[in-house]
Amino acid sequence: MSKFDPYTHLNISHDPATDTLTRPATTPTTPTNTDSTPGDPVVFKDVTLNPETRTWVRIFRPTKLPSNDNTVARLPIIIYFHHGGWILLSAADAAAHTNCSQITSEVPVIIVSVNYRLAPESRLPAQHHDALDAIHWVRAQAQDPKGENWIRDYADVSRCYLYGCGCGGNIVFFSGLKAYQLQLEPLKISGIIMNQPMFGGLQRTNSELRFATDQLLPLPVLDLMWDMALPKSTDRNHRYCNPMADEVHRDLIKRLGRCLVIGFGGDPMIDRQQEFVTMLVACGVRVDARFDDLGFHNVDFVDSRRAAAVLNIVKEFII
Repeated sequence: MSKFDPYTHLNISHDPATDTLTRPATTPTTPTNTDSTPGDPVVFKDVTLNPETRTWVRIFRPTKLPSNDNTVARLPIIIYFHHGGWILLSAADAAAHTNCSQITSEVPVIIVSVNYRLAPESRLPAQHHDALDAIHWVRAQAQDPKGENWIRDYADVSRCYLYGCGCGGNIVFFSGLKAYQLQLEPLKISGIIMNQPMFGGLQRTNSELRFATDQLLPLPVLDLMWDMALPKSTDRNHRYCNPMADEVHRDLIKRLGRCLVIGFGGDPMIDRQQEFVTMLVACGVRVDARFDDLGFHNVDFVDSRRAAAVLNIVKEFII
């Protein structure tokens, strides 16, 4: 078992009386930029999503828009959810921002990156609710003559994808389950992309034990993240953490559309992700599973070759 102190590892402190975290203030972020300069592949801006929950979105648009017969062609739209283990980072995080910028320019697409609420100040299912807020908001903008113009004028909401990294992969799975039950026309969820999705459970998997002292995600850190995120008085076999142990919602899972699941062999959660894919397949879901034996959790955020490979996989899935 790893001996890492998870609080020291993450440079955070927890106040049990208020159930709040003090987080590091040194995480690199990217400020908003709505005005392009020559050579900029994308422009982006921040817009309020829900003033009551203080959530917002960062919208990305390519500077070069494809056209058909001198008419701007509408682009698929991705609603994106960043990584951070439920408790860290934001839509302005430099790594998430760079990822969204690359996807926007290379696919190309419109991206709405959601700055959802963090735990433990807002525990699950708050993040799933924020995702549904974002889905409804995108639909509303597309239908409103005075709606957000980058969505209203450039996005094809009938080709809408949910994309999540890490805990964001968990968010898009659960919000996708709900979205497929709703009447969202003209918006249509065309697929769900889960990049190294975050799942867990009480019984340890082989990969969790094998990578218990992982440099990025040692086992006590994963446990702490779930302790901070799950509803109080629940454990890691709760369906939000371990959907594979939840038989009740299998009928809902059968309604899911196309899914793409990406994973890397050095991720402590790789066994969970493969078990998750097995569950989806058993429920009749159309799954494209791309697992690389090499690499570690979030390798595509630090390795340009892996980033390019993931981008190509995503591009194939969307096109």
